[in-house]
Amino acid sequence: MLDEIEGVIQGHRDGHGYVVRDDGETDLYLPPNEMRAVLHKDRVRARIVRHDRRGRPEGRVVEIVERPPQPIIGRLLHESGVWLVAPEDKRYGQDVLIPKGATGTAKPGQVVVVELTEPPSLYGQPVGRIKEVLGEIDDPGMEIEIAVRKYGVPHEFSEACIAMARTLPDKVRPADRKHRVDLTDVPLVTIDGEDARDFDDAVYCEPAKVGRGKGWRLLVAIADVSHYVETGSAIDIDAYDRATSVYFPRRVIPMLPEKLSNGLCSLNPEVDRLCMVCDMLIASTGEIQAYQFYPAVMWSHARLTYTEVAAILANTRGPEAQRRKERVGDLINLHDVYRALLKAREVRGAVDFETTETQIVCDENGRIEKIVPRTRNDAHRLIEEAMLAANVCAADFIQEGKHPGLYRVHEGPTPEKKEILRNYLKAMGVGLTISDEPMPGEFQKIALATKERPDSQQIHTMLLRSMQQAIYTPINSGHFGLAYDAYTHFTSPIRRYPDLLVHRVIKAILAKGHYTLPALPTPGEAHEKLARRLASRVAAPGQKPKKPVVNSREVQAWEAAGLHCSANERRADEASRDVEAWLKCKYMREHLGEEYGGVVSAATTFGIFVTLDALYVEGLVHITELGGEYFKFDETRQELRGERTGIRYAIGTRVRVQVSRVDLDGRKIDFRLVREGDDLELRAMRDKGASAGAAAKGTAKRAAKKAVKAGDRSPIQSLTAAVKKAAASKGKSRKSRR
Repeated sequence: MLDEIEGVIQGHRDGHGYVVRDDGETDLYLPPNEMRAVLHKDRVRARIVRHDRRGRPEGRVVEIVERPPQPIIGRLLHESGVWLVAPEDKRYGQDVLIPKGATGTAKPGQVVVVELTEPPSLYGQPVGRIKEVLGEIDDPGMEIEIAVRKYGVPHEFSEACIAMARTLPDKVRPADRKHRVDLTDVPLVTIDGEDARDFDDAVYCEPAKVGRGKGWRLLVAIADVSHYVETGSAIDIDAYDRATSVYFPRRVIPMLPEKLSNGLCSLNPEVDRLCMVCDMLIASTGEIQAYQFYPAVMWSHARLTYTEVAAILANTRGPEAQRRKERVGDLINLHDVYRALLKAREVRGAVDFETTETQIVCDENGRIEKIVPRTRNDAHRLIEEAMLAANVCAADFIQEGKHPGLYRVHEGPTPEKKEILRNYLKAMGVGLTISDEPMPGEFQKIALATKERPDSQQIHTMLLRSMQQAIYTPINSGHFGLAYDAYTHFTSPIRRYPDLLVHRVIKAILAKGHYTLPALPTPGEAHEKLARRLASRVAAPGQKPKKPVVNSREVQAWEAAGLHCSANERRADEASRDVEAWLKCKYMREHLGEEYGGVVSAATTFGIFVTLDALYVEGLVHITELGGEYFKFDETRQELRGERTGIRYAIGTRVRVQVSRVDLDGRKIDFRLVREGDDLELRAMRDKGASAGAAAKGTAKRAAKKAVKAGDRSPIQSLTAAVKKAAASKGKSRKSRR
């Protein structure tokens, strides 16, 4: 009980916190009084002092081992003669005091960056000085300025990087063409979204004889970033630090300077560009029979969009096809090879869930105009399958070359997740389950078998949630979801650092040499956190990790690079989600009090999350808003069930809600359930043999309780008024209280 453990503080917006333990054991709960002297992200040594009723360990901080230098972003406030900054990230738990002379040029209400000068203590708040003024809270793009600092996303290139980018040429020089295959006469084309600015990949396909049968020759040409970004150079160091481009609505923070990402390395139409090519022979079954990699020079014959290509494939005599007459034949070939690759995908048993992705459309001021679903057509899938094929070849090439590199590894479900999924499938009467060592095909089989069920969305969500996140690592244990023995990322070196490393390794193998990682900066807290999380991971079931034949120090260097890239990928995702949540909250503030239909997207012990049909925005209906009865969370079925009425709320349940509250700082949207004439409750109670009168009485009591809570009536007045209201207009929702 008295053993000391080490870990990192994870603050909670409600004042308490947790110690995320280095040993991977259950997080240690810290009550609010223990959080007074520590900060979110502090590394501490703690001791377990007791276990609560649910058996969770509660701790006490013994020592602060390390306090990483971390800027705090928040709004400057002037209250009762005292200057303070209220952190934008509520996990910090307490305001920062700012001495009179440390406010700089900042004005009250502005968003600022604070540097701590005195840490918090049990009896004193943290003290700091204003380091940077970001501007007013409603300034366009402020949410992005906050997010990049909040998550530590590098957003300014170093002077050395900018200086080196200036020395790069504007176009391909004669010297660059040496030892390259000239593909300028091959009609390669790029196919991307309407809003794409950098073009990583180009494709071309033609019929070919494969063995004795028919097949295709598929060329995937990828921008040769490694030609311009030399290992260990100033541009390379900045690119490694970022590890990925970060995408926000209306703004991208690129991994590479614009001269490379939008210029010299982008496969723009009708200009010469350097590329690395994966040249494949694909049989009619969709199997890759042969492939080769080589450096080349290309000339993109067209910049096509997904919408345009889908229209051409749907009608080869339509207006879009007429405008691109000379490209139609090539696009038909691409569509044919795609259908063959799709057949091979089905044979492999790769998991393929159709999920709804959304896109935020903003106006010129960065405010949300609308949120629309991203529709995936055959053109999207065609490019996706071509890229998957090239990535598989790249992984195979590195493995066959016995050279260390980074694989994109996706492991099967953990034993805990397998058990939860098995119990769930049994409880839902699916009739199918997963084995002890499941294969991807088992998941796909369940997905297909339940496709027509009314609760298919719920089942598919549970299948998806049972899987782990993919990572970059030099130890290959396959890609579970895609059902590949070996898989890597080769196709996006403009925006992903692992792809750039894979290009360098492929070039080293082609040259019969060896690529050595440079001594790059050691990653920090995000790397450590992910390293600890991955420490307990096992290989995908039925697959033994294939260790590269290299010395252990080299493996460690590649593992560090993989962890860094994986951690920064998570960081980019978190920052993007944070900005989207901010924008959605600002958007929903204009819809307070409005009613919408929606679908339950998750059920938890504290309520249900609902995604609105029309707006694609998610919010919480707290358990206290579900009705005047006790709701119990059924973990096996992943649903909330009312003990009195028997009402169930599970993923996929249709509800009607009112937008009741928006918390911009907390990035939270709260909904209130609209009782459609209380039909749902009455129906459920009839099933249980209860009377309708009890439901009406329950509704009245709930209304009275809320009114008393609001402090506007006495309990007797409230109850009387609520009963009258329930009788007069049962089912109508009350206007939201601001």
